[in-house]
Amino acid sequence: MATQATFKSIKAVVPLLDRVLVQRFKAETKTAAGIFLPTSATQSPLPEATVIAVGPGAPDKNGNVIPTQVKAGDRVLLPGWGGNPIKVGDEEYHLFKDAEILAKIQE
Repeated sequence: MATQATFKSIKAVVPLLDRVLVQRFKAETKTAAGIFLPTSATQSPLPEATVIAVGPGAPDKNGNVIPTQVKAGDRVLLPGWGGNPIKVGDEEYHLFKDAEILAKIQE
């Protein structure tokens, strides 16, 4: 299991290379009709997230920096695995490599 880092401010976390800092969408704990859902029904992480910050990109074999494919504010689709958790107060964020992000969600 990955170790979870804890920080006082999300601004303290600056992704390096091709890393992307995201915050997963939270599962609804209540239905539209007002019925509260048990935690067992909402435990699996949602695959959608908002990009908080991105690194400048990673160098290719020739030393040219390849920028990340997403930018802060983008909505993305994440795999069900991977990422490194980061805790800021009660909020949880994750760091993913740019290549691990499955898709950018267009609105």
